[in-house]
Amino acid sequence: MKEVIESKTGLEPKQQKILFRGQEKEDREYLHEAGVKDKSKVLVLENPASKEKPVELKELEGTSKAEVKESEEMSKREMKEREEMSKAFQAIAEVREEVDKLVERVSALEVAVNGGTKIAEEEFAVSSELLMRQLLKLDTIQAEGEAKVQRKTEVHRVQNYHDLLDNLKSSNSKPFSNSSNAVSVTTEWETFDSGPGNLSPPPLSSSTRITQDWERFD
Repeated sequence: MKEVIESKTGLEPKQQKILFRGQEKEDREYLHEAGVKDKSKVLVLENPASKEKPVELKELEGTSKAEVKESEEMSKREMKEREEMSKAFQAIAEVREEVDKLVERVSALEVAVNGGTKIAEEEFAVSSELLMRQLLKLDTIQAEGEAKVQRKTEVHRVQNYHDLLDNLKSSNSKPFSNSSNAVSVTTEWETFDSGPGNLSPPPLSSSTRITQDWERFD
């Protein structure tokens, strides 16, 4: 990838610093192992450590001391901004890793609640508290540019799962019912005056006539 970037920008591989999801990637890492896919976004920075030492003022011809000093200050500012951006990416990546673990926890709660399993209220309280902690961490990260975009995306992600957790908590507090699978049970049994369960013959009415003219069957 660095060789391709060099062909596009002229920046040598040793001068490049590639970040993906806030983490710097090593030269020997394969793209698929690092998680880079088609249309993935990577950040390319110029590695300040690869820069040559500033040329002495006396060697600069046609450049005033004020211009050289301004250039040096600008270079220092750029280096500081890059360092701050790198720290911001790292901090966001750490939060993202923790949020991924909490997402698995919330997903497990969602499956249980939708399946009709009653969950202890403490589970929702703990998960909600852990999500809020990650949200507070994101608020303390000073970020600009791409790092700011990633932080905003992660904030929305945490908020969405926090809202989902509130909905699951509300559903969990309600009695479980499913009209499609509901079974109606009644104790109003139909009674029979005679039958296999009743050995007594039915009472004869006054109009009943007893006869011995039985019908014969071959």
